[in-house]
Amino acid sequence: MDDSPHLTGDEPEDEAPSAAELEAAGQESMFGAPESAAPPAPTPSAASADIPAQPYRVLARKYRPQTFSELLGQDAMVQTLANAIKRERLAHAFLMTGVRGVGKTSTARLIAKALNCIGPDGQGGPTIDPCGVCEPCVAIAEGRHIDVIEMDAASHTGVDDVREIIEAVRYAAVSARYKIYIIDEVHMLSRNAFNALLKTLEEPPPHVKFLFATTEADKLPVTVLSRCQRFDLRRISAELLADHFGRICKAEGVAAEAEGLAMIAAAAEGSARDGLSILDQAIAHADLGGAGTVSAAQVRDMLGLADKSVQRHLFAALLGGDGSALLDLVDHQFALGVEPIALMRSAMELTHRITVAQLGKGGGDGISAEERTAIAEWAGALTPGQLHRLWQLLLKGHDEVRAAPDPLVAAKMALLRVQHAGDLPDPGKLVKKLEELAARAPVAAVPDESPAVIPQAAAPMSADWAALVHMVEQSGQLRISQIMHDWVRVADLQHGELTYALAPDYPGDPSAELRDALLRATGERWQVSRIEGDAAPTLREAAEAARDAARAAVLADPMVEAALTAFPGAELLDEEKDQRVAGVGNKWRS
Repeated sequence: MDDSPHLTGDEPEDEAPSAAELEAAGQESMFGAPESAAPPAPTPSAASADIPAQPYRVLARKYRPQTFSELLGQDAMVQTLANAIKRERLAHAFLMTGVRGVGKTSTARLIAKALNCIGPDGQGGPTIDPCGVCEPCVAIAEGRHIDVIEMDAASHTGVDDVREIIEAVRYAAVSARYKIYIIDEVHMLSRNAFNALLKTLEEPPPHVKFLFATTEADKLPVTVLSRCQRFDLRRISAELLADHFGRICKAEGVAAEAEGLAMIAAAAEGSARDGLSILDQAIAHADLGGAGTVSAAQVRDMLGLADKSVQRHLFAALLGGDGSALLDLVDHQFALGVEPIALMRSAMELTHRITVAQLGKGGGDGISAEERTAIAEWAGALTPGQLHRLWQLLLKGHDEVRAAPDPLVAAKMALLRVQHAGDLPDPGKLVKKLEELAARAPVAAVPDESPAVIPQAAAPMSADWAALVHMVEQSGQLRISQIMHDWVRVADLQHGELTYALAPDYPGDPSAELRDALLRATGERWQVSRIEGDAAPTLREAAEAARDAARAAVLADPMVEAALTAFPGAELLDEEKDQRVAGVGNKWRS
């Protein structure tokens, strides 16, 4: 990789080496061969004094890559193209896709140079290392080559624009080896435009190449994707960007701190163009400060980032349970302009780095020695379970802060919740403790209280009575079936004969209603007699007794006893009944 400053980006280059520069280098330029002796210095004149100085070019344009070796982080794509050119296996259509600022359009122009370069002597062929000084290379770099046509699909979306391309591809290139069409943001073309382009894209003339660039390849029709050789340009790593920015600062004569450049590289999110735009701003900010150095403090202030040391102090307060110090740090950062959502993100980032450091994957490679030391200490002190629980709590808090009407209040409450959650026992340790308590606890016998409370009946009679109640219910007599279920205690049940007693507190005598209900349900007349005395429990009483017995068995379980001992005041809930009565708001708790 060349150490000279360069950048991947998508803006057109508007300047090229001047004739004088090329002549001084001893190379032939488009203006003619260099003279054997250096030209005399120009004499100042009134006319030259009025010529304005060259306008400043932003770093993102000044340091665009002019060769494939200057592309950052795209080695796999460059190797593939080099092999294709060497073996003369060039596709007729290329698609460059990736996030903003990774070099999609720059790569398209470099491919155009590589295919049309003729070398300094005019005898060269396609090459992965275009010379940059021949007429095609210079013209393409300046964006004025007649056979390299660039079109912005965002402003030329219609089928008429594509028809112009279809008509023009029939004609051979004027002066270049290939006629090349570079279509930027190709996903913006309309559906009709894509359809009109398909046939030409599949079988273009041999002298035509199509180069597409887009940030949203998923929006392209599959019929277009299948006709292109696709290159997915990767995000550029923060380390590579920071080194690149350092070389550019050196070339520009600007002093910069490594931590400040690392912050800019992280803020670029893999985009060299975004990073150089931020670096431009940071240099201007440094000049305003008078020091002329891109320092970490100035970059932090410019980007509104939380101070790394404050992040560590906040994280320490979070783990240490110091709620007062935690709120003071949040207020201090908010007063400096740090957004509450940024505080949550910084805590999540630190949690992630500690977790990665535990696995030996370099998460402890902090920017400063102090940060590396702190991350290493936390990685040794915290368990993986604690870190994962901390991440989940911070993630939930992040979502709450983002959606809250008052983000500052939401951030404080979320961080305090995380802090208080640290007092809860670890789930793994809690299970072990419950198992130990269960092992020590004696097995209690389940009390059999049902015979003393409710008289029992033979199972067959109970089953027959339940079936009879069901028949009455199915005949549409819901009120009578409810009385039979909740209030009738069966003393004797024979074919056509029912002897029963009533549960306490039932008003009246339902015997007549029972006769009519049984007649309608079975089609037979029944002899119904009411008695006073012992009888089998009602169906409702039997169900409650069974549920109480099951609850008693659960409470007698050693594991449950251990859990109730470990958590005083805990309650055993009847989930099935809770769901059944939730609609009337009468939640039963035992």
